[in-house]
Amino acid sequence: MSRFSVGGMIELEGLTKRYGEKVAVNNLTFTVRPGIVTGFLGPNGAGKSTTMRMILGLDRPTAGDVRIDGKHYDQLKDPLTYIGALLEAKAWHPGRSAFNHLLCLAQSNGIASGRVREVLDTVGLTAVAKKKTKGFSMGMGQRLGIAGALLGDPRILMFDEPVNGLDPEGIHWIRNLMKSLAAQGRTVFVSSHLMSEMALTADHLVVIGQGRLLADTSMPEFIARNSRSYVRIRTPQRERLLDVLHEAGVTAVQTGNGTLEVDGSKSEQIGELAARHQVVLHELSPQQASLEEAFMQLTAESVEYHAHADAPAPPPLQQQRQWGEDWKRS
Repeated sequence: MSRFSVGGMIELEGLTKRYGEKVAVNNLTFTVRPGIVTGFLGPNGAGKSTTMRMILGLDRPTAGDVRIDGKHYDQLKDPLTYIGALLEAKAWHPGRSAFNHLLCLAQSNGIASGRVREVLDTVGLTAVAKKKTKGFSMGMGQRLGIAGALLGDPRILMFDEPVNGLDPEGIHWIRNLMKSLAAQGRTVFVSSHLMSEMALTADHLVVIGQGRLLADTSMPEFIARNSRSYVRIRTPQRERLLDVLHEAGVTAVQTGNGTLEVDGSKSEQIGELAARHQVVLHELSPQQASLEEAFMQLTAESVEYHAHADAPAPPPLQQQRQWGEDWKRS
């Protein structure tokens, strides 16, 4: 799987999509580059799926432009060799076998039939290749969809929620697959709601909310910009350490559980200060928010649907049944 030295690019410029009065995608401009995994994040209804559909020419933009290797999707000859995509699991005829589904895709794109067996083996479906897809589980469907994306040995891979329905082994597999594809120089663009997976997989993040671009940056920079980083300290000589930190111009905040928190300093600096003044430390740990916490902070105002913890609980089951009986008699 290495017929080229570098992957292609996906370039969006002012991309906009309206459905009547609703603006689903609003003036998006960004570039998805080769050699890294780019995560595509946003709350439900943010416009991620619509954006991906416009990249593949499935939806027509209201304004703006999107190009794959400098061309619109419908200008690509044998498009599966340029970009492979998984947008929706079980997008196949349920009466066909996995092998025949992929064979049809291969023949329509000028791909050798031997490639079908290769990708079935890659995704772990060789043993069920001749079985009809209507009996496939969601996880098997995801694997078949990924096989279809890989079929043309493309320079660009695009996945929408690729870990849906996969068991832990499958999630580990797709994570490593995406990393290995990027390491080969390919462009990998992946949308997911699983922040823990994105934190382990993505190198770069594009974040949108209500159709607008909120962030286009590296993973470490995104977390640093949208969360608080601090050093947590526990010591039996708290007052002594507070004096030492104050003399060094370092401000520490006492928390309710007996620890100290210091913003804007490195743990090494505090450790050296404590050692120089012979202050015993029981804990010295740098703290940084998770990707999920940083994402929630950035997108808080872009979430379309909010659940409330203080919403009234449903009435007891017995009362619901009584209401049902009353309704029948009315």
